[in-house]
Amino acid sequence: MLVFVYGTLKRGDSNHHYLRRARFVGESLSPPHFQLFDLGAYPGAWMPGEECLQGEVYEVGALTLASLDHLEEVPRVYRRETLQTEYGEAFVYVLQRMPRGARRCRSGCWKGSE
Repeated sequence: MLVFVYGTLKRGDSNHHYLRRARFVGESLSPPHFQLFDLGAYPGAWMPGEECLQGEVYEVGALTLASLDHLEEVPRVYRRETLQTEYGEAFVYVLQRMPRGARRCRSGCWKGSE
């Protein structure tokens, strides 16, 4: 299974250790179907939108995916959707609710609290 990550799960970020058993596949740019928000300590993607997300793709097993679901608080805070990457179809975590008052990251790239 592939997963597309765009925030704290990326290499060098605070939650990357959740992917220690995953295989890095490559960097990727999502299709333009999102809005990205800076929620302080982490970002949140919302659908629908018109922005691309800058992220990374990993190959994960069922246990890692379950761990990511727990981290992302599926289904309370995030839900899993699918998107097409140059490496194949991947899961991506998107917000369940539109954030109120959060700053948009129109570049599609979140780098901590920018």
